[in-house]
Order: sequence, then C-alpha cells, then structure tokens
Amino acid sequence: MISIHPTALVASKKIGDGTRIWAFCNVLEGASLGRDCNICDRCFIENEVEIGDRVTVKCGVSLYDGLKLEDDVFVGPDVSFANDPRPRSRARPASYPPTRIRRGASLGAGAVILPGVTIGRYAMVGAASLVTRDVPDHALVYGNPARRHGFVSRCGRTLQFAQGRALCECGQRYTLSGEETVAEV
Repeated sequence: MISIHPTALVASKKIGDGTRIWAFCNVLEGASLGRDCNICDRCFIENEVEIGDRVTVKCGVSLYDGLKLEDDVFVGPDVSFANDPRPRSRARPASYPPTRIRRGASLGAGAVILPGVTIGRYAMVGAASLVTRDVPDHALVYGNPARRHGFVSRCGRTLQFAQGRALCECGQRYTLSGEETVAEV
C-alpha cells in the first residue's frame, strides 16, 4: 500500500507498493519511484528522475531531471543535486548529463553532487562534501572537493586492508586491486 500525506502533491502514477511520501512533497508526473521508499518532508522530484527500491530521501532534498538513484540508496537531509553544468535563466538544455547514485550508496547531510557524476556501489559521501567527479565503489569520500579517504564495507564500516585483503566485522571479505578498486569476495 502506498502512503501519501494529505499535503503532498503527487502527479506520478509510477510509485511502487509500500512507498511513503510525507508532508509538503511534490512529485511530478514523469517521476518513477520504486517499492518501499521513504520520501521525507519538503522533497521535490522532477519528471526524469528514477528511484529504485528501498531508497530513503531525507527532508529538504530536490531531485532534478537526469538523476537515477538505484536500490537501497540513502540521501541525507538537504543534499543538493545540480543537473545543468552551464545554467542560465530561461535556457533549458536539450538533455541533462546523467547523474547516477549506484546501489547501496549513502550521501551525508548537505552534500552537493554536481551534474554527470556517478557515485559507486556502497560508497559513502561525508556530510557537506562537494562531489565534482566520479566516486568508486565502496569509497569513503569527504571534503571540498570530495577526495577518497578510504573504503567502506557494504554495511558502512571502514575497511582496513592488509596485503590487499580486508575482513569486515559483519563477516564480508574484500580485496583491493591497485589504489581504486574494491571487490567483495
């Protein structure tokens, strides 16, 4: 069952079962939301936005055309997504660069994500970070601009590698290839 707060404006018919849309949200007709999502107060979702299953979007987030959030993504409060690399008033581009937040990634409160960026699977972006370029899978990034400061597991714990291998507290094993690539074993 879909739950829509009475103050929300929801024009989209593409909303998965179990999704909750809270107060003062505006979801445009072309938006697509998966199952069991939680869209918190004061969110705006444009037409060309795809949201996967079990996604949480906290308060005060605007999701603009060209954005895709894969399954199990967490978007913290007041995260900002830009979609136009050269914005001008009354000058709408023919298309927007695709911005993709991959499965299981988490974006901390107040992070800013520039257009055309891909944030990898299970990556974690620290609060108030400015993401200007792609983020690898499992990377922990923060700062202005955001830089990699390590890697995190699927459950969000920092990974400590020894001889290219790490074991998370949850039992999942990881390997590190070179400086950038983490894989689950």
